Amino acid sequence: MRYITIIGLEVHVQLKTASKMFCSCKNVGDDAPPNTAICPVCTGQPGALPALNAKAIELGMTAGLALNCTIPDQSVFDRKNYFYPDLSKGYQISQFHLPIAINGRIDFDVPNGMPQREHVVIGITRAHLEEDAAKNFHAASTGDDGHATYVDYNRSSTPLLEIVSEPDIRSAQEAKAYLQELRSILRAVGASDAEMENGQMRCDANVSLLPIGDDNLPLIQGLNPKVEIKNLNSFRAVERAITYEIQRQGEMYEANEVPMGATRGWDEDRGVTFEQRTKETSADYRYFPEPDLPPQDLRAMREHLSTRLPELPAEKRARLMEEFLFSPSDAAFLVANEGWSDYADHVMGELSEWIGGESTEEKKKKYAKLAGGWLTTKLAGLLTEKNLTITTQKIDPENFAEFLHLLEAGEINSSNAQKLLALMLEKGTDPSHIMEEHNLGQNMPDAELLEIAQRLVSQNPDQVAQVKAGKAGVLKWFVGGIMKATEGRANPAKAEDMVKTEIDKL
Repeated sequence: MRYITIIGLEVHVQLKTASKMFCSCKNVGDDAPPNTAICPVCTGQPGALPALNAKAIELGMTAGLALNCTIPDQSVFDRKNYFYPDLSKGYQISQFHLPIAINGRIDFDVPNGMPQREHVVIGITRAHLEEDAAKNFHAASTGDDGHATYVDYNRSSTPLLEIVSEPDIRSAQEAKAYLQELRSILRAVGASDAEMENGQMRCDANVSLLPIGDDNLPLIQGLNPKVEIKNLNSFRAVERAITYEIQRQGEMYEANEVPMGATRGWDEDRGVTFEQRTKETSADYRYFPEPDLPPQDLRAMREHLSTRLPELPAEKRARLMEEFLFSPSDAAFLVANEGWSDYADHVMGELSEWIGGESTEEKKKKYAKLAGGWLTTKLAGLLTEKNLTITTQKIDPENFAEFLHLLEAGEINSSNAQKLLALMLEKGTDPSHIMEEHNLGQNMPDAELLEIAQRLVSQNPDQVAQVKAGKAGVLKWFVGGIMKATEGRANPAKAEDMVKTEIDKL
């Protein structure tokens, strides 16, 4: 039996505010000792009243606009009722009836090599504001008392934006790509750092399968019960958990069983989902308007924010490809990793002096390929190795542009260029000075180069015979020998010409 996979994601994002959602306590997340950033409001003490964080409203609306959402004239807060040890009030202040943003979409490309749609559009049902719960810690056995659970209220009332997608995602790989694009958008507008590993972005995945017939039409009307996988906290976990759940549900259908709507957890070590409880519906939460918070009029702020959006990731990728001729994969890397696109902008701006305003398209492509490769692989690799970021390393864009020009002009070979780049990262000075100081350039005097070429030709008659027999590729063998003997200081093209001239004399 074949299936259409139906996936929708609910993403909880911690907003980048100084204080919590409904009180003045610092928004410290997990960075402070337990229960040190708390007050009667965020611990739910009787009689304590919430006061709305205006910055959270602003960041929520900004994110909604960046997600192509409609911002309504008004939004209200509701009480979502349920009991759990990390929710001291017995309810969560959230938005249900009138959220801050509705009816949006994200357009993005799925990375090459994945057997799914290359370009997808995922609808955004809603984005609503709410407060986070506290954090439970389950301790080991304490003797006669058995196991214990401790609660840290530092995270309680942290501002959250919950972003709910339409069930438009069709694979685990698309789900991962959607989350990566969402993270890039949230970072671009300053709404959140959205680090999944630090708990700043958490994902619940709703998964169901729809059997289809030979004519590619659904065999049943409507959708099957969905299974919600809770609290996935890494891109890898999202991809693995959804892949497993698709397989599990498929095996159930093959055995003539129908999966029940349920909430499941993800066991990273075993690589399986496990049932936690049956699935709640909105009726189970008994939503009703929050009586302590008035409705919010969003019209004036909506008009103000709509004119202040920065360049968004999709726009930036398109610009990098159009203006500088970066490849799609290089542009994607530069935009996805914080600080890299700004650095690349400055590098290419400095390179424009070397390229020239009247340069040919071919020369621009050559520099774009050179810049893209050395930025996204060589420099990125060095920074990872040294535990540095693009904003903390010492090579300024002007020096990196000069480094690329030295490469393009043939003044240094690729092997020595890697040594030069490492030295630039260490010293933070200009590449020409370092290249001269460490004798890394392709600047060997012609007389010395000729002597080495003559020696290699005389010592290798078999290879000479092969060249004379028409095996031109053997010339590269001679060039490799010269580069090794000169430690990369020879110009390869000049070395090859000298070898060819010496062989022609024989």
